[in-house]
Amino acid sequence: MATTTNSDHTGNHVSGAEKMYQDPNNTTNGGLGRQMTHEEHQTAVAASKFGYGPLAHINTTDSGRLPAFGGEFQPGLYKGVKDRKFANPAPLGLSAFALTTFVLSLINMSTRGVAEPNLVVGIAFGYGGLVQLLAGMWEMAVGNTFGATALSSYGGFWLSFAIILTPGGFAIEEAYTSAQSAEAFLDAFGFFLMGWFIFTTVLLICTLRSTIAFFFLFFTLDLAFLLLGIGYLQRNSENKPNPPVIKAGGFFGLLAAFAAWYNAIAGIADDSNSFFVIPVAHFPWSVKGQEMRKQKNERATV
Repeated sequence: MATTTNSDHTGNHVSGAEKMYQDPNNTTNGGLGRQMTHEEHQTAVAASKFGYGPLAHINTTDSGRLPAFGGEFQPGLYKGVKDRKFANPAPLGLSAFALTTFVLSLINMSTRGVAEPNLVVGIAFGYGGLVQLLAGMWEMAVGNTFGATALSSYGGFWLSFAIILTPGGFAIEEAYTSAQSAEAFLDAFGFFLMGWFIFTTVLLICTLRSTIAFFFLFFTLDLAFLLLGIGYLQRNSENKPNPPVIKAGGFFGLLAAFAAWYNAIAGIADDSNSFFVIPVAHFPWSVKGQEMRKQKNERATV
């Protein structure tokens, strides 16, 4: 937790977190609605260093900027919007992405013998596509460029995926088959997936200074797109998508789905609706990690 020091009216140096504790009018100490006791404050400060507890996602610095948080779909320092008219749209977009990816990944792994992705078309249109696209637009409304770009783009991915695979609707696969061959469609679909692998890599780079949970989501998704793309481009002896590679892509897709749900619940759960706050674990080289290391060195010199 960030604890930049400043001088109080007596000239003594106090941290942002200590100012919260000392202020008798403060009613936002972790959402308790009252001033923390000394023991509660010490426990909360210790917990927040590891990314959880009632002070984990509260700004205790004087900079007005909060640390990276996957629950808000923010990969870096950001300004919290205290009185914004919109709720946090990130958990909605993450949940839409997670469920759609979960179902498709199970099918890619041929779970219980299911191999045809027809069912995903409905989910991709209604939840993974439309709902996630709307969440991305709301991210734009609250000023989150990264969230707007990612959620809107993946909402578009699911819509385009559903359009491609809609049976008899847009006849995209049939057009390739009649004009060229089935192999041409598989190659084109592989190009489609590799394009999303490149886009996800770009987003992955932007999470390198965020949290482990946020980075893990994009890392596993990136591998899923890569493996699925390879599976369609490097086919087996029967000239069909390579089953072992497709299953491997499905496995990493499952990991990405659970990572998305994890980040979603981190954005939803707080002390008003949950008995615990989800830990998010900042990287040591992130801004928050550097602040924690600086605090540790300062305490060691005292």
